[in-house]
Amino acid sequence: MKWLNSLAVFTAFQVSMASILEERASVNDVATIGYATLNGGTTGGSGGPTTTVTTLDALTSAVSGNAKKIVIISGTITGNTVVKIGSNTSVLGAKGSALNGVGLRVLNENNVIIRNVKISKVLAEAGDALGIQASHQVWVDHCDLSSDRDHDKDFYDGLLDLTHGITGVTVSNTKLYNHWKACLIGHSDNNGAEDTPITVTLALNSWTNLNSRTPSIRFGHGHIFNNVFDDNNDGINTRDGAQVLVENNVWTGTDKPLYSTDGGFAVATGNDFGGASDTAPQGDFTKAPYSYTLLSTSSVRASVTANAGQTLDF
Repeated sequence: MKWLNSLAVFTAFQVSMASILEERASVNDVATIGYATLNGGTTGGSGGPTTTVTTLDALTSAVSGNAKKIVIISGTITGNTVVKIGSNTSVLGAKGSALNGVGLRVLNENNVIIRNVKISKVLAEAGDALGIQASHQVWVDHCDLSSDRDHDKDFYDGLLDLTHGITGVTVSNTKLYNHWKACLIGHSDNNGAEDTPITVTLALNSWTNLNSRTPSIRFGHGHIFNNVFDDNNDGINTRDGAQVLVENNVWTGTDKPLYSTDGGFAVATGNDFGGASDTAPQGDFTKAPYSYTLLSTSSVRASVTANAGQTLDF
């Protein structure tokens, strides 16, 4: 009887872990977290026709235009380019799919969802691995973004760049790793007129072995909660008047987890800085303008480790 009870417990544990590590999702899912839920929400191509693509040409064609649509990437697509995504689009990665050397760009668009997409080793000559510019209401969820640090810092460009006045953007449950320049929010020091309206949420993400920009945020408002930062050479850099709310995140392996250059600000609560210190000046962004569930700091690592990255199955 004891053996049977033990077997039942072990089986239940396996089923529970499987449900965590591989989550069933719908192609019609809409944004449920962060700034992407505001201003009417972010629905992408929900309710539109679904197309599955297996080649670069098919992907490029399928994601273009502003008609409502769902595009599923299947298998591995290789190239040396960046594909532009139109408005009212959901781009979803099937289980095991990958873009090698092929980045995605959302430029001057609205209402886009990018989920479960794995992107690696996009060369600088092509552009950022994932770039969102001058766009609004974008949800990036359960993505896997990486390159390597075997080359100099300019061999690849940004891993995840959110620039030119983006608003209503959420990045959640995503892995960023093995890269020089991870995440730039806000274009440049002299672009305040365009970038001050920036609103972005970074939640439940994993950041590992990154040299800089984890993230670097200029001018706008950023809500950063329940992330795990491991073995990076940098931390959150709040700059040029940015206001950042930093809650219940976990760090290891950096001596500057949260700091400021050029007059940025932060409000930090409940964080585990791994023995280092927050040196950013106190800001005034104390409450996000949406409801959200905040994991306890002690629970963050286990949750992010189990769930971040390409773990969905449609």
